[in-house]
Order: sequence, then structure tokens, then C-alpha cells
Amino acid sequence: MPSQPADIPRVQMIEIPAEFAGQRLDNFLFTRLKGVPKSRIYRMLRSGEVRINGSRVRPQDRVQDGDKLRIPPVRVAEREEIALPTELLRKRLDRRILFEDDAVLVLNKPVGMPVHGGSGASFGVIEGLRHLRPEARFLELVHRLDRETSGLLLIAKKRSALRVWHELFREDRVEKRYLALLAGAWAHKKLMVDAPLEKNVAQGGERMVRVSRQGKPAQTDFRRLERFSNATLVEAAPVTGRTHQIRVHAAHLGHPIAGDERYGQEESNREFRRLGLKRLFLHAAHLVIAHPVSGVEMRLEAPLEPELENFLKQLKR
Repeated sequence: MPSQPADIPRVQMIEIPAEFAGQRLDNFLFTRLKGVPKSRIYRMLRSGEVRINGSRVRPQDRVQDGDKLRIPPVRVAEREEIALPTELLRKRLDRRILFEDDAVLVLNKPVGMPVHGGSGASFGVIEGLRHLRPEARFLELVHRLDRETSGLLLIAKKRSALRVWHELFREDRVEKRYLALLAGAWAHKKLMVDAPLEKNVAQGGERMVRVSRQGKPAQTDFRRLERFSNATLVEAAPVTGRTHQIRVHAAHLGHPIAGDERYGQEESNREFRRLGLKRLFLHAAHLVIAHPVSGVEMRLEAPLEPELENFLKQLKR
């Protein structure tokens, strides 16, 4: 009987290694099946083609050490190896590391760089760090920042550290504060916005978020720091961690963030561009979290980007 060609996909049976224990199943599959569209992976999960220890599973289920994972026959697309610009990455990432030890890495993420590749970007922060650190066995994002947002980004260098920090984020035991410039003169000194948020898709296919009674609970504390004639510098502290939360809550106040092309006002954005603002004025400036190994409180600060500092000086003038 002729043997089966080597390139025909076959069922894979995998025993989960200890270092991946606690990872979400969908994230494990994304890493394992590089080149397979995420839509295909979710379809396999919904249909029951993927099984753990013989049982059906959900995307959010977490794999455990020694689990027997069944992956159905799936063709992994050959992807061209992307030649990453080493020197550019070193300048944009390596020099922006604020803290690092054996378990974690804290980065002051540059604006305009996504945290991971996809959606039109061939690579992001995490791919860049892996390229700069080929010897690193494990590098994973703990949370995310929008492409247009700069500031503090946490990366785990151990699976155990990732598990601990994910747990702290889930339990809202992380203090996060952002600096944002709101369009217009905001009258309040302090205000808690408590408005549920719902993800939806706009007509053009762009992912949008809106305030809706059907949405998930979302709260953001806003505190005024400085007021200008046509803008207000605030500190925004998200209590929950919803997609685009600060941006949508600011727009809900009637004072969207300066430079926000998605939720902002075209007229005010045009004026901000005329004054020299070339980006979204949102920066993850302050973060307090327990170290995942020692438990010691870490108080992390990322200084405001020079172009944002210069723009504030321009407003004062």
C-alpha cells in the first residue's frame, strides 16, 4: 500500500508541558498553530474537533500539566520569514526597558507600535522582543495597550509570573493611571464615569466600542490636573479593563481625547494638528502591582513622551 504523502495534515496528540500549565487553550493553539487563521481555530473549538483528555473544551478553558490535547488535521500555512529590523528594534524597544529581572520585563511602549503583529502589522512589541532575545525561552504579554497609546507595558519571562499577574489583573488588584488630554475645558475637578461598554462593529468593519446598557460594567476615575483654553489635562484611572475604555468614557463626557481619530471630534482634532499634535494624547504613566515572585509592591513610572511634553508647552504659550 502506498504511504501517505508527508505534507497531508494528520491528527496531532500533544501532552501539555508543565511550563504551559494555566494558559488559555485558544492562546496555546495560536502559538502552536502559527499560520492558521484565528477564525479557523475558533471554528475547530466550537465544533468539538479540539479535545482535552477526550472531552469537548471552550476557548477560555486553561490547559494543565499532562493534559492530552487532540488537534484535528489542519494545514499550517507556510509563512515567509520576516526580516525584522534589528537596529531599529533595539532603538525603539531595548533602550525603553524600565525594569527587568529573571521573571518580568517592564517596557515604556513607543507610540505607533502594536503590542503584537496582525491587523496589517507584520510584527509588534512581543515579536520584536523575541527577535532581540532569541535565547529567551518564554516572553508573553501580560496585558495590552492600543497601538496609538504609549507607556507602561508588562511582559512575563516565566509562565508562573504570567499566571500570577493575570490573576492580579482579573481581581482588579492593579493600580493603573494614564495621562490624557481632553478636548475642551472640562468643568469638573474629579468624576467617576460608570458606563457599561459594548463592543460592536461599524459599517466599515472597524472595531468600535460604545456605551450601552447591554454592555459590560466599566468605571473610570477622571481627575483634572491642568486646564487650558481649549483642552484639559487629566489623570484617568480605569477601575475595570475594557477595550478602549478611557477613550470611550472621555467621549461619553463630551470631551474626547485629543488626537483620537476613532472617537474624537474632527474639528477639535484639526485644531490640535494645527498646533502640532500628531498622535493620540494618551499615555500609561503609572502602575502599581505586586512582583509575581517576591510579592513586593512595584511602583512603576513612565515619563511623558517628549512630543507630548512639548505640545503641553505649546498650549501654555
